[in-house]
Amino acid sequence: MPRLYRLDNDETIGTITDAQLKFLADQLEEDREQDNDYFIDRDTLELLSDNGADPELIAMIEKAMGKDDEIDLAWE
Repeated sequence: MPRLYRLDNDETIGTITDAQLKFLADQLEEDREQDNDYFIDRDTLELLSDNGADPELIAMIEKAMGKDDEIDLAWE
């Protein structure tokens, strides 16, 4: 299962399913072919939720954000 982690401190956010990873990749598609990192702010998190993101995924990212307004995360 893919592991999500914060880029700023390498702290593990949690493990996600392949379906959750595909959703993130589809929603946050970048120009690069091999992109595995994402910038997410509060507006993006709301958009992900509105577009049908798994509530557990949203909760996991929201918890990792804490009081921050944005987060850079990656998966491996």
